Amino acid sequence: MKILVPLKRVADPDNANKVKIASDGSKVTSEGLEWKLNPFDEYAVEAALRITENAATNARLGEVVVVSLGPAEAKQQVTQALAMGADRGMLVEAADEALDASVVVDVLEKVVAEEKPDLILAGKQVVDGDSNQVAQMLAQRLGWPQATFAAKIETDAGLKTALVVREVDGGVSKLKLTFPAVISVDLRIVAPEGVKNGNTPAEKKYNDGPRYPSLKGIMQAKKKPLALKKPGDFGVTPNPRLEVLKFEPPPARKAGVKVPDVETLVAKLKNEARVI
Repeated sequence: MKILVPLKRVADPDNANKVKIASDGSKVTSEGLEWKLNPFDEYAVEAALRITENAATNARLGEVVVVSLGPAEAKQQVTQALAMGADRGMLVEAADEALDASVVVDVLEKVVAEEKPDLILAGKQVVDGDSNQVAQMLAQRLGWPQATFAAKIETDAGLKTALVVREVDGGVSKLKLTFPAVISVDLRIVAPEGVKNGNTPAEKKYNDGPRYPSLKGIMQAKKKPLALKKPGDFGVTPNPRLEVLKFEPPPARKAGVKVPDVETLVAKLKNEARVI
């Protein structure tokens, strides 16, 4: 089995207070920001590794290929996925400003045609744009079945089908997919029992969360294949459909005021804040 996992580097969401906007409002500047692998994409890598391994014997049951679109510096995040255990990596170099969901899907469609994976396992969204579009658009383009917001994945021992438990507003829904398919994962996929593949013994429990790259994994990652490509190598000319007109910081919060009694508080909430 071959699983393709798309990745994106993002500014560390823990450093949101460091985000700055250019003086002309044209972009968010990266000075002082730390970059990391998009958390949901990291969860997808972990889920892909769990599907393609027997955790009791460390036997590999398939191949995990990771692909990222972004600047040359995003190689670091691809290498991180390789250190976690992914088998091969690909970086399609392009400026962040030249990418939106449509461009990413254009490239991924060609990567899929070249790699012919059995499953595309993606994070449900990236924490910078929060658009939540790529997995759905790619599934539509490929004509493959899809399941979004996966909290649990259970495959058969032959890795031909998957039962996906999805989180929805009213609770959960269950979908059974036959591969090839597209699945986007939510954070609960990395719970100890988030993934079952019919090969790892049922009593085996994973640690909560994605695995940390071991020293051995980091050393091995340096020797793993990492292909460097350009969108043009796939016949794609980046032409984003989304145009950002301007960035503006949120208005500064006003200082709070003290009120003498409940009646005054209710009046202010109703007449000034207009929240009741």
